Amino acid sequence: MRTALTIAGTDPSGGAGIQADLKTMTAHRVYGMSAITAVVAQNTTGVTGIMEVTPEFLAEQLDDVFTDIFPDAVKIGMVSSSALIRVIAEKLKQYHAKNIVLDPVMVATAGSKLISDEAISTLKEVLIPLADVITPNIPEMEVLSGMTIQSDRDMERAAAKFAGDTCHCAVLCKGGHQLNDANDLLYADGENLWFYGKRIATSNTHGTGCTLSSAIASNLAKGRGLAESVRRAKAYLSGALGDMLDLGKGSGPMNHAFAIEGEYGDDAGMSGGAGDGGNSNGSCSGGNCSGGNCDGK
Repeated sequence: MRTALTIAGTDPSGGAGIQADLKTMTAHRVYGMSAITAVVAQNTTGVTGIMEVTPEFLAEQLDDVFTDIFPDAVKIGMVSSSALIRVIAEKLKQYHAKNIVLDPVMVATAGSKLISDEAISTLKEVLIPLADVITPNIPEMEVLSGMTIQSDRDMERAAAKFAGDTCHCAVLCKGGHQLNDANDLLYADGENLWFYGKRIATSNTHGTGCTLSSAIASNLAKGRGLAESVRRAKAYLSGALGDMLDLGKGSGPMNHAFAIEGEYGDDAGMSGGAGDGGNSNGSCSGGNCSGGNCDGK
């Protein structure tokens, strides 16, 4: 079984952070592991508190994972201090980590700032250069590149500039913030590759960035190429959003388990014995997913 490690903060409401990452990895049949950077008090309406772990404790978590069950991919999410960022960079280099997906989380879906200006500088200096791909949304891409993005062409320019000047890695710039439906740009090896999608009519988008980056990491862990991993990750995200889960008083979570079927997939399966309650063929519950087919592989 392939393995993946998420390095991020928590979400007690279960829609984002470590919790969303592990759900996503499990949905992809990848063994998920975690190293916690911060215990976050939050729900669908916002963040009320952040308690960082110490650099020493984060280092201990990473040592315990890498020396026992080496991850086939690493996803990095919310890291709010320079000291923690430096620890992660040191350990990734020490253990020669591979397939590193960095989601430069700066602001929560509900609008709360999650990272200091000093930490942003450290992120750009020591951690982003180690990544194989980073997955900023448009506001994050503007912060990282120092450019204003008002069009698809601006997305291409900002991604190329940042990749050339700072990260020397692939950049997946996520659309959907005031620009387009759900069109994402992958800039890799000097080439632009667009992934087109339709915006799903829901306000329940808590944890979309965490979910997409974890899905990419899961596919990379399974040996797929970057472009194919992005395509499959977008299809999974569309399916999770399209299941129209409606929980919480704010921007609610999506259904990470939308494609789980068979014995543990629903009540009918549990009461009727193994295999009842649907075909275990990996198809999306409720029909085809927007943005691509979710085959569960």
